[in-house]
Amino acid sequence: MSEKIVQLNEEVIKGQLKELVRGSVEETLNEMLEAEAEKLTQAARYERNEARQGYRSGHYDRNLTTTSGDVTLHMPRLKGVSFETAIIERYRRRESSVEEALIEMYLAGVSVRRVEDITEALWGSKVSPATISELNKKAYVHIEDWRNRPLQGGKYPYVYVDGIYLRRNWGGEYENVAI
Repeated sequence: MSEKIVQLNEEVIKGQLKELVRGSVEETLNEMLEAEAEKLTQAARYERNEARQGYRSGHYDRNLTTTSGDVTLHMPRLKGVSFETAIIERYRRRESSVEEALIEMYLAGVSVRRVEDITEALWGSKVSPATISELNKKAYVHIEDWRNRPLQGGKYPYVYVDGIYLRRNWGGEYENVAI
C-alpha cells in the first residue's frame, strides 16, 4: 500500500509569505494615509458636511522601499488643505531602517557595488551606488562631529584602537594589512 507523501516547496511558501507581509504593509500604510486625509478634511470620501475643511482631488502613486519589500502608496491630493503626512517624510523613498542597514553594510566593509546586489536580494529593488555614497556622506558628518567633540571629565587611562584588515599589494606580494 502506497502512502501519500506531502512535499512542500519552501521557496514557494517563503515567496508567498513575503508577498503576504508586503501586501499587508502596503494596505496598512494606505489605510493610514486615507485616515489622515479624512482627519485633515474633517470628512470621509464623498461625504458632505458643514465642518469640511478641504476637498479631495484624487491621489498619486509613490513607491517606498521597506524591509518587507517595495510598496506602492496612494498619496491623497487635497484642495484647500495642505497634505503633509506624519507617516512618511516628504520625498523619502526608503524606510529609515533600510537606510540604516545600507550605512551599516558600507561601514562594515561591504563594497558599494556589493551593497547594490544585497539590496536587490533582500528587498527586491536595487539601490544605486550614488545613493549609497550620498547616505554615507550624511553619516560621515555625524561621525566627524562625534570624533571632534570635547572630552570632559579628566583622565582617560585606556586607549581603544580598532581596525579593519584589507588585502593590499606590497611589492608584488599580497598580504593583509590592518588599517
